[in-house]
Amino acid sequence: MRSWAPELVDAVDDVTVVSLVEHGAGLIRWTGAQVRARRLARHHLSVRDDGASIPDVVAAMGGAHAQIMSAAELSIGLRMDGVSRTDVRQALWQDHSLIKTFGPRGTVHLLPAIHLPMWTGALSAIPTGSGPSADTGMTAERIGEVVDAISAELIGDVALTTDELGARVVAATGSWAGDLVVPAFTGMWPRWRLAIPAAAHRGVLCFGPDRGRTVTYTNPKRWLPGFRPAASQGSLRDLLRLYLGSFGPATSDQFAQWLATPKPWAADLFESLAGELTAIELQRSRAWLMADDSDPSPRRPSGVRLLPYFDAYVVGCHPRKDVFPGAAATRGLSRGQAGTVATVLVNGVVAGIWHQRRAGRRVAITVEMFDPPGARQQRELENEVERTAAIVEATPTLTYGPVSAGRHL
Repeated sequence: MRSWAPELVDAVDDVTVVSLVEHGAGLIRWTGAQVRARRLARHHLSVRDDGASIPDVVAAMGGAHAQIMSAAELSIGLRMDGVSRTDVRQALWQDHSLIKTFGPRGTVHLLPAIHLPMWTGALSAIPTGSGPSADTGMTAERIGEVVDAISAELIGDVALTTDELGARVVAATGSWAGDLVVPAFTGMWPRWRLAIPAAAHRGVLCFGPDRGRTVTYTNPKRWLPGFRPAASQGSLRDLLRLYLGSFGPATSDQFAQWLATPKPWAADLFESLAGELTAIELQRSRAWLMADDSDPSPRRPSGVRLLPYFDAYVVGCHPRKDVFPGAAATRGLSRGQAGTVATVLVNGVVAGIWHQRRAGRRVAITVEMFDPPGARQQRELENEVERTAAIVEATPTLTYGPVSAGRHL
């Protein structure tokens, strides 16, 4: 921060941390248990809140990662009592209290409709760590042209498939937009598709209902009359408040990783709010919370949860070594990336992995614990298996043993 003396900057575990003493903030010492208890409570993972709505829970998660839709449904349902995948789908496609769009890191998320102005106001102002590569020929100017074309085509109650939208975009912008230059899972994608996340972040595109197995896109105004992105400055502040409320105490580097944005930019945002932050000391390192939202949870970290792929808790919580201790670092991470494996959370740390295999109305769940579970933990695991099956609307079987299923990359 501009007024911070260089001698107050230290490097701890490759994370840059800065003292706020000069700003008058007191240094509060927290234990790892206090951090886990706060995060579990904020994520509705320690005690399920009967009074929370589906959008409330999704807001507390910082959005539900929805590249795998079934995982998003499970992430939400496991945080609530009596909520199944059908309820999540109703919130998305009938009530429109959730919107499926491109969220943090440019990945598909479910976001609360009521917060979409904030999200789009913030995400459209966040620089990405890496833009389209030079060999794609997709400049910032061309991205702007494609976004304008998408905005013009996704009007009213229309929902278009990717191919339908692409044909209209190419007609509006030129043949360059349709050049097959983007490496994809199978073959190559046309150039214009690189602008889809930007269109979502600028508030002119979101997902519509699937047409069979085909994705469609529409404009969020279809379901949210009068919608428009909020002002960026206030939105960025609100997004940082949301992040620290859900994942704090945290550093600016960790915030940058959560958003896939450059670290210096994130540090500058922290700097701009220095007077509103308070420092927390954790194992000789420092992290931050909003000063008016810095109370630890009165509860102890407790509970067993089966978290699906890319659950918000494991993706956003740091340091990784504290969330994925011991064997979890190799069995639950992929080269340091969290979320590629479904994890068993015990008292706020990853203590195992699991996998489900669906066949009709049955779901076979295999759980691999890194340490043998005691009788109480087994009962909690069995309860979680029953709860998971209820969310996905199936009848479960539980097997303890090695999980050999591949990671979802």
